[in-house]
Amino acid sequence: MLISVGCFAAVNLMVKFLPHLPATELVLFRSLITFLLSYTLLKRKKVNPWGRDKKWLLIRGIAGTTALTMFFYTIQKMPLSAAVTVQYLSPFFTAFIAGLLLGERTRWVQWLFFVISFIGIVVVKGSSAQIPPVLLALGVISSMFSGLAYNSIRKLKNEEPLVVVMYFPLVAFPIMVVFSFFNWVMPHGTDWILLIGIGLMTQFAQLYMTKSYQLSEVNTVAPLKYIGVLFALTWDILLFDFIPNVQMYVGILLVIGGVVLNLRFKHQLKRRTDTTV
Repeated sequence: MLISVGCFAAVNLMVKFLPHLPATELVLFRSLITFLLSYTLLKRKKVNPWGRDKKWLLIRGIAGTTALTMFFYTIQKMPLSAAVTVQYLSPFFTAFIAGLLLGERTRWVQWLFFVISFIGIVVVKGSSAQIPPVLLALGVISSMFSGLAYNSIRKLKNEEPLVVVMYFPLVAFPIMVVFSFFNWVMPHGTDWILLIGIGLMTQFAQLYMTKSYQLSEVNTVAPLKYIGVLFALTWDILLFDFIPNVQMYVGILLVIGGVVLNLRFKHQLKRRTDTTV
């Protein structure tokens, strides 16, 4: 999980270094590289790349494309630490959407944890004039679509994981081609290195995150994801001359605190259920 967090932090940093390229273009290149890698691996394994449950595969692709495009845009326009922190709301939206799609009940205490995290978002917003309400709203919407994407993956538990991964670029690439046609900016010089790096590092990040979930309990490794905000704060201070104030640190702690409390609660609930059974 730590390797995965480091790779995702590198992706965020590379996106931040490409503010002159549209977010849709970044998603275009990222999806092209992911498609080529995933399709090659599927052909080697002789697995049908189109999958069986095409409805939920398409929903996963559309939700993931929407979430990533908005997230990349907020990274480009907001302080990196703020954009990353807002994205941490996705576990709550995952839980709430699971109630609708999977019939999983959301306890009142989980709503309390969500309120704590959302207060943290409000505190982060008030900490800097560089975090306008529109960008904050886009970040929250991005985390909502991330929650839908995660639930779609859970609905696809019988699909080959590489097929699920491949449906993101399968949906994203044609959509981003259309957007990029009307809003194309030619990359130059090191832009190409960063664009390729975004695709490759994302693939490594997803691979090691999946391995960590397969080898250990989610409750054990999932909180390590939030170390990513330390990377984001470091990049902001050292590379982008953004010095967070005390209010922003408080907001970040509230957001992460609410999410981690929710994870611990779900873990304890699962243990009680397993003991009862």
